[in-house]
Amino acid sequence: MEISAKTLFNQARQYLQTRGNLANEEIMPIVFWLLEFYFDFTRAQILAEKTIDTSHPNYSHFNLALQRLAKNEPIQYILGETEFLGRRFKVNPAVLIPRPETEELITWIIADYQEHSKVKFLDFGTGSGCIPISLALELADSQVFAIDISPEALQIAQANAQLHQTSIRFIQADILQLTDGFSSQHLIPPLDFIVSNPPYVRDCERSEMHANVLDFEPPLALFVKDDAPLIFYEKICQYAHHQLIAGGNLYFEINEALSQAMNQLLDNQGFMNIELKYDLRGKPRMMKGTKG
Repeated sequence: MEISAKTLFNQARQYLQTRGNLANEEIMPIVFWLLEFYFDFTRAQILAEKTIDTSHPNYSHFNLALQRLAKNEPIQYILGETEFLGRRFKVNPAVLIPRPETEELITWIIADYQEHSKVKFLDFGTGSGCIPISLALELADSQVFAIDISPEALQIAQANAQLHQTSIRFIQADILQLTDGFSSQHLIPPLDFIVSNPPYVRDCERSEMHANVLDFEPPLALFVKDDAPLIFYEKICQYAHHQLIAGGNLYFEINEALSQAMNQLLDNQGFMNIELKYDLRGKPRMMKGTKG
């Protein structure tokens, strides 16, 4: 039996509108994405009512994906991939799904270093590896290090590095337990910059988060205690003091509610030329400091 792609599109959209918790503006792009992923259709082919045979091996997978979406599971985990700065990255529930504001942070770094050569840098809390891989692809001949506490996350990051043919040294380590000999042990040289998108969501903010995040994304990469919301930033700043070259930069993605506290932290730690950037929604989400 055959069904037109347009009819299938409309059926899927109606299903998610009545059974899912997705916002209406999210549903159409997601259904287009599913049809492209499972049937290799373009939007033009869908609208032109290209037909699908219901015996197609992916027809049942498409319907199962809709059921999983209706239970709040993120489409990126269902499909096992996402897009970051125009490139495909593998993801699974061991890693956070990259966000648009992280793309903005990386764009900022690229603008600062695109004229430099042989840049050396490190990413703390690398997750899927989208940050160091994207930077390695844009900054030629860079020497790249990436750290994460989770071996499962590092497996995904390594798979993504292979996918994009980038050379990155991945290290399993706990940011909060770094020893004085950590850099020499892992042959990490003086660095031009350090970047991090560490856990920064306070426990008190859990109630503000959507079910697709709370129920599926790794809490280890998201949450910090209310009484120590900047603990990861503090440890990274301390490490950066020893490992950055003079004039080296520290880049952070931050909690929009803690921008003033972050500014104070960087100032107290002796970083100079502290700069706060707002994301496209007007939220204070990125910060940079320079080692004197």
